[in-house]
Amino acid sequence: MLAAIEIGPVTVWPGESAGKYPDGNQVIVRGTDAIAVFDTPLVSQRLPADSGIDQADLVVLGHVHEDHMAGLERLSHVPVHVHQADLDAARSWPGLAAHYGYPQPVLDELHQKIRREFRYTPRPDAVGYGNNASWDLGGARIRAIHMPGHTAGHSVLLVEPHGIAFIGDIDLSSFGPYYGDATSSLTAFRSTLAEIAHIPARCWITSHHKGVIGDRAEFLQLLAAFTARLDAREARLEALLREGPRTLDQLTRSRIVYRPEASELWIESAERRSIDQHLTEWIHQGRVVQHDDLFALA
Repeated sequence: MLAAIEIGPVTVWPGESAGKYPDGNQVIVRGTDAIAVFDTPLVSQRLPADSGIDQADLVVLGHVHEDHMAGLERLSHVPVHVHQADLDAARSWPGLAAHYGYPQPVLDELHQKIRREFRYTPRPDAVGYGNNASWDLGGARIRAIHMPGHTAGHSVLLVEPHGIAFIGDIDLSSFGPYYGDATSSLTAFRSTLAEIAHIPARCWITSHHKGVIGDRAEFLQLLAAFTARLDAREARLEALLREGPRTLDQLTRSRIVYRPEASELWIESAERRSIDQHLTEWIHQGRVVQHDDLFALA
């Protein structure tokens, strides 16, 4: 396990391979009156007792996915706070299944996988929060800023007055934004990417890949590259449609988001959902027309 990174009242425990999925980076915030944990990736299962995780007074989830709930079993006695738009997904498997929105055979297999590999534990006692909800820890205050797109409830957790922003799965990776679930939104993600640079932060922490970024110029550069992945996907989609009309099934098989060799359970569903959102935007813009099940450039 890599050494913890200390930033004021915040401790970051890097996950395996810089928090690359299926792991993530664990954030713990210590105030004078309380300790808060942001999300619970796989690394949370391996933290020593004196890390602060076992002394936590509350868990605040920036959003709900299986890799952000992997330590909730360890914190079964601690209140869990979730944005109200992701609340059902935290409370039960049917809620999480609807959150994903994958076909039933995929969901059945995925349910077994996350129970086995992530110790998936629903939290029917989870409490919903709204935009600008705050928690005073004593000398440090957490403020939730709703930044949807990745999920409907995805939120940035800002530690004030220290200007430390946990930006979750706006992870600034070379893969780019993920918006492949039923509650994901490409349109909302675009707005989030335009707004996040204006959050009053001096340090940014991602759930995966980049970890801690302490330089604003570097953050903006990474954010621009992350956002540009949307343009690259659309260039690929346009090139496919220039070859002739395509069905959504054909476009899904051609892949604009994932590499052809990628084979995780959810990839076909996520690819299809992602492409469908790009096509919907283009239809509204008059760039694409649909005839029955065929899509073509206007």
